[in-house]
Amino acid sequence: MPDNNQLFPNFCVLLSQYRLIEISGLDAEKYLQGQLTCDVAKLAVGEQTLTCHCDPKGKMSALFRLYRHSSEQFFAIMLRDLLPEALVQLKKYAVFSKVTFSELDTPIYGTADSYWKANFNEKTTACRLKDTAQRTLFWGAEGQVEAQDESILWDLFDIQQGIPLLLKANQFELIPQATNLQQLEQAISFTKGCYIGQETVARAKYRGANKRAMFIFEGDFSQGELPPIGGTIEMQLGENWKATGTILAAVAYQQQLWLQVVLNKEIDTVGAFRVGNTALRYYPLPYTLDEN
Repeated sequence: MPDNNQLFPNFCVLLSQYRLIEISGLDAEKYLQGQLTCDVAKLAVGEQTLTCHCDPKGKMSALFRLYRHSSEQFFAIMLRDLLPEALVQLKKYAVFSKVTFSELDTPIYGTADSYWKANFNEKTTACRLKDTAQRTLFWGAEGQVEAQDESILWDLFDIQQGIPLLLKANQFELIPQATNLQQLEQAISFTKGCYIGQETVARAKYRGANKRAMFIFEGDFSQGELPPIGGTIEMQLGENWKATGTILAAVAYQQQLWLQVVLNKEIDTVGAFRVGNTALRYYPLPYTLDEN
């Protein structure tokens, strides 16, 4: 697997595709605990994790990072493409709790080195991601941050790290395990108790109801439009090609196309795949799909 730190040394990008949402109040922890797939009560101050919010059928309305800033204050780092519907769903029952949701205009930055430290002050919030690229998200830095205008680098890292990207085209379409969230960080707790969609998520684990998983593909790509999110790729069957899968994310960088695709878990990744006129190669996930 390529060394991402060598591919993109010292990068710092403005993550314009993300929005910062402050969630605070006396009941913030309790409210989020009954809404999200992660165990919010076990998230220590200064920690973050991927998590998602589901509808009653267990389909994801939002996938984001949740950062705990204090006992009663959290921040969600969420893709703008999911808004406003994701936030509408997340705070649907907030009227019954002492919790507020505030969309902030605060710029969010992502870096794969220690750049953020040079801009650190008492108002800066930084959270380190637990991936091999040793990335950091930070916001609230004073002064002008010298950031590259290539936010797709962050998306590319996510794709290569096997971190799923949920966009509007796939909102309310997938259960968490179809995007490998059960293998990532503290994204899903199977012991914390009830939350919206919990029955479906638990059934997928204990009854083997989930038959899909997310895979990574890459291919040579010099120009043209990116494959549509929510679209399909093709798999060769004998002399024919069959449409299959659901495209989660697509990034073109340095004449390479990178895709996240949800497919049948048992698919033969050695087979031939393509999207449009682009031949695709399977790119190994940095983690196993085997579940204990």
